[in-house]
Amino acid sequence: MLGALEVLQDAGAEAEIMVASAHREPDRTRQLASRAEEDGWSVVICGAGLSAALPGFVAAHTDLPVIGVPLSAGSLGGLDALLSTVQMPPGVPVAAVGIDNAHNAAHLALRMLRMVDRL
Repeated sequence: MLGALEVLQDAGAEAEIMVASAHREPDRTRQLASRAEEDGWSVVICGAGLSAALPGFVAAHTDLPVIGVPLSAGSLGGLDALLSTVQMPPGVPVAAVGIDNAHNAAHLALRMLRMVDRL
């Protein structure tokens, strides 16, 4: 996920990294997601491996764009995380980038932020 931070910082965008878990800290993670817009966030990038629940969990608790970065973990090398990230139910959108491709998540976030300036 440090690749995303590098891209965002190089572009002059404010960014911070937080560690949260939909499984281990659901209340804290729900609170972070539901307050994200109020706390001044514009886009959320979530890295997650295996079942990759985090991006969908966050998207269910915020109206902000959420970008999921499937991480290679476990025996499937991230394929399970990729499929979990893209198979969200209607009304819970999550954009997805390639496995371990946090750089592209940051580039996508920057494009989303630029679109806001055009509206």
